[in-house]
Amino acid sequence: MTPSDSSRKASLLLIYTGGTIGMRQDPSTQTLKPFDFSQILEEVPELRKFAYRIDSYTFDPIIDSSDVEPGLWQCLAELIKDRYSMYDGFVILHGTDTMAYSASALSFMLENLAKPVIFTGSQLPIGIPRTDGRENLVSAVEIAAAKDGQGRAVVPEVCIYFNNMLMRGNRACKVSSDNFTAFRSMNFPPLAEAGISIKYNTHLIIRPEDQDADLIIHTRLDTRVSILKIHPGITPHVVRNILCGEETRAVIMETYGCGNAPCKEWFLNLVRQAAASGKILMNVTQCLSGTVNMNLYSNGKALLEAGVVSGYDCTTESALGKLFFILGQTDDNMAAKELLDKNFRGEISK
Repeated sequence: MTPSDSSRKASLLLIYTGGTIGMRQDPSTQTLKPFDFSQILEEVPELRKFAYRIDSYTFDPIIDSSDVEPGLWQCLAELIKDRYSMYDGFVILHGTDTMAYSASALSFMLENLAKPVIFTGSQLPIGIPRTDGRENLVSAVEIAAAKDGQGRAVVPEVCIYFNNMLMRGNRACKVSSDNFTAFRSMNFPPLAEAGISIKYNTHLIIRPEDQDADLIIHTRLDTRVSILKIHPGITPHVVRNILCGEETRAVIMETYGCGNAPCKEWFLNLVRQAAASGKILMNVTQCLSGTVNMNLYSNGKALLEAGVVSGYDCTTESALGKLFFILGQTDDNMAAKELLDKNFRGEISK
């Protein structure tokens, strides 16, 4: 019997990397401490009503999301690969600060994914009375276990579930540090919305071409990527250090509006110099929503002519994960630049 067989109850692996959701208050010291996720059904008894088999895996030590590095993504990819045949879905509990980076990166690292990988977390610890963690966890578990009439996963993607919304992982970004609506997907509709019931936007969900193909993981990442945020008063020294750094293969340029930047000659000369040296310069907008169109204004067109490539409507988090992934696949920057134009996991609209 295969894990996708709809005749048996779903089995899920709950992976706790760290973060606020896994904390509860010690009654004697009043301090927050991580709880034992092997006792998750006692901590969140609502999960019993699903009658799923839920196993847990906790990273040791747990990781504050501010300390997340690509090594965690590699560990997650390998863990999912190793346990892939044993479970119908995976729920990853993760701190909110870098959740969008992790979800984006993992979306590129997991090829032929046919099972849900759902990231979630909370703004308040799960042991606090007003926590958002319980609903986030319960709904993420239900989504990770959901199957269609053919016994296939309803959402075989890497996603983020937060505050009633299921978002494609490489489309989401954190928009609030103190609101329960911590994440938004501004350039792509939610894959599902949770109200009285969970309503799936099935026409938006990506499915593998071959449902039975083996999961392939890409753990070779090249992190020689920098981010240059364009701002008024930016200096030649700052731009030169980032664009022309010897150890940098690619630079994400966070530009104004639809992809504009200063047209001062010193700035364009540095862009041309970096592009001529073979560096990949990727243009994404600073705006929360919208897309890059370097043909719309003269300042944007100057960047295009200087050798900058469009990131279309992808987020900075997604651009970073995509570059790490692509650069890890090839040492040829020209080939990597061509791959940037490809829509791998629904990260761009084109």
